[in-house]
Amino acid sequence: MTSHYASLDRADLAVLVPELLLCGQLIDRSGMAWCIQAFGREEMARIAIEEWAAASPIYTRRMQRALRFEGTDVVTIFKGLQLDIGAPPQFMDFRFTVQDRWHGAFSLASCGALMDVEPMGPAYVTSMCHDIEDPTFDATAVATNPHARVRSVHRPPRAPADRQPHCAWTVVIDDAQPPAAETAGCRALRRSRAAAWVLDPIDDADDGAADYTGPLLGDVDFSAFSRSALIRIADEVVLQMHLLALGFMRALAARTGADGVREITGKQLTGIAGLTAERLRRALRLGTDEAAALRLLELHPLLNPAGYVLAERVGGRLEVARSPAHADGGWPALCGPHAARPLAAIVRAADPRFDVEVAGTATDWTLRVQAGERPHAEFDEVAVTRFSTGADFRFRPRRSLPVIPT
Repeated sequence: MTSHYASLDRADLAVLVPELLLCGQLIDRSGMAWCIQAFGREEMARIAIEEWAAASPIYTRRMQRALRFEGTDVVTIFKGLQLDIGAPPQFMDFRFTVQDRWHGAFSLASCGALMDVEPMGPAYVTSMCHDIEDPTFDATAVATNPHARVRSVHRPPRAPADRQPHCAWTVVIDDAQPPAAETAGCRALRRSRAAAWVLDPIDDADDGAADYTGPLLGDVDFSAFSRSALIRIADEVVLQMHLLALGFMRALAARTGADGVREITGKQLTGIAGLTAERLRRALRLGTDEAAALRLLELHPLLNPAGYVLAERVGGRLEVARSPAHADGGWPALCGPHAARPLAAIVRAADPRFDVEVAGTATDWTLRVQAGERPHAEFDEVAVTRFSTGADFRFRPRRSLPVIPT
């Protein structure tokens, strides 16, 4: 099935990809607030560890295969981080150094996630920068080499309070280290349709780079990729989001019943759905009419990639059918006539007066956009997600230079 992102030109795709990476990182800004409310800070941290450790090894290997930079060295690890929703460019401003194939380092010149959490106090900073990052960095590295270890040089809470860079880490690959293993959550998530979903191959005949086989770049210039490669990257990034959401649901299911999982994941989805739609509308210069609202739905991660989610715009309506995403129990299963809130959050990014009329069954339904006379109040879930500095973050042009081994 043709990707919905194939309807965009190369320039817009180059804008879209970093937006998707950033919005993927903001999924936790949307979900974790509700976890803190339900379970407390310490259990929130455990949920975050479980969801990222489950999803990141799977989607890291997918991106390596898609862009043909599979390997076992630190450069492969660093390239993967540059295309990971856990490390969106500029917002999480990674700076890499490479000594040789088995030794490297990175620092964060600026960390947007830290800017979000630092006002909450040192206990929350420690939860993120120590409790969560230690196991999840290693879980990401294991996708490349099970003998890789990521260890901190320094990290927050910052002392002094304005310390730069925000943190620094070493990456060492040593066969003498006992191999790290994937988590039980990762092994379970590998059985999902999302994990094995097959996307269209990249067309090598397109103008621009079809892969990332060259040197490690300090900053990835997405405009250098071909249109075909950008379509594939966009679909892969969206699958990263679905895998993370599925990992989140599994972690919640270990702590609460089906109703609790549905409630918290519904809030997570509504918050990230609305904020993502806002950023996409602005980045792609979409309008504010009903056609723009339908276009937002068509391009939104909730309803992509095509095939994994069966959603098509037909005239003035959106038609959704039972799909592999429904079988996984993921985001699309949380929407429909029974739960229209996430869909309404998307269309209101075009115009706050909009609402949705959704008719059909839980898995097969039709949506129409309706315009009211007065703007609706912002959903609480979107307001919570807007707490992140990522809500208003702006990407800036940067030179893309190779990282020279030291």
